[in-house]
Amino acid sequence: MLYDPPPERPMTYHLPAGKALGGPYVVDVTPEKAGWGYSSLRVLELPPGGAHTFDTGDSEWIVLPLSGGCAVAAADDFGHDTFELTGRDSVFSAVSDFAYVPRDARTTITSTGGGRFALTGARCTRRLPARYGPASSVPVELRGTGNSSRQVNNFGAATRAGGADGQGFECDKLIAVEVITPGGNWSSFPPHKHDEHRPGEESVLEEIYYFEFAAHDGIPGLGYQRVSPSGRGRNTDVLAEVRGGDVVLIPDGWHGPSMAVPGHHMYYLNVMAGPEPERAWLICDHPDHAWVRSTWPEQPVDPRLPLYTAPEKS
Repeated sequence: MLYDPPPERPMTYHLPAGKALGGPYVVDVTPEKAGWGYSSLRVLELPPGGAHTFDTGDSEWIVLPLSGGCAVAAADDFGHDTFELTGRDSVFSAVSDFAYVPRDARTTITSTGGGRFALTGARCTRRLPARYGPASSVPVELRGTGNSSRQVNNFGAATRAGGADGQGFECDKLIAVEVITPGGNWSSFPPHKHDEHRPGEESVLEEIYYFEFAAHDGIPGLGYQRVSPSGRGRNTDVLAEVRGGDVVLIPDGWHGPSMAVPGHHMYYLNVMAGPEPERAWLICDHPDHAWVRSTWPEQPVDPRLPLYTAPEKS
């Protein structure tokens, strides 16, 4: 069975920095703008002492600091919760704590020192309680070996997504993780897809990639992203040079590789959600390249990884 998304699609699936602006957000990807049913991403920049209030509406959200710290307050008919997020200097410096806020809540983000904050969202039906996610609870996974080595911070992973201890973070629909690819390496490889409903084998998930890059001597980095058609009416086709702040939308298709140029580490934030009754990250590798996984045990993990680990639990 195939999931048939809404027929309206954006003219391009690669949105360079500044092309996904919306209201107070430097990135504002909604289901309506993406032409699909579930996944959302907003990136909010606040000055020192800044604040922003929004209604979660029909979606659940995770507020994740990309740089800086903040307080997150969520209020609804069930009560009021406030969480203090320590945050981090940058996505290349540390794992961050985060806050989950449920649908149908009024949420305010305030930041004494200012910063940049990702709001990863998914349309959902269940209302789960607001919660704090400590950085120490984030499973940090090293995936692949050799020049396919990358680091995955599974802060909002589904249980089946793996992670250092196999644990996930409970949401209704939302799946969100961070991936760090050392300069010169390839990630999202072998290419894989999740655009077909095959119980126990593959789940239907819309996906957003949001990129940042480590600079060298003040020179910003860059990378490349490939998405190729998977057939059966799934025709998304992208070959894009990506830079900091860029977004790539993946409604379907084989996605990967994500390539980091030498000398510049690449970060991307993945946001996924879909119509499946079970929240699970089940993928199908491209048959031409699936054999690459069998070579991983023969090679060491890139010694540059992990860039960092989760802090010890207090």
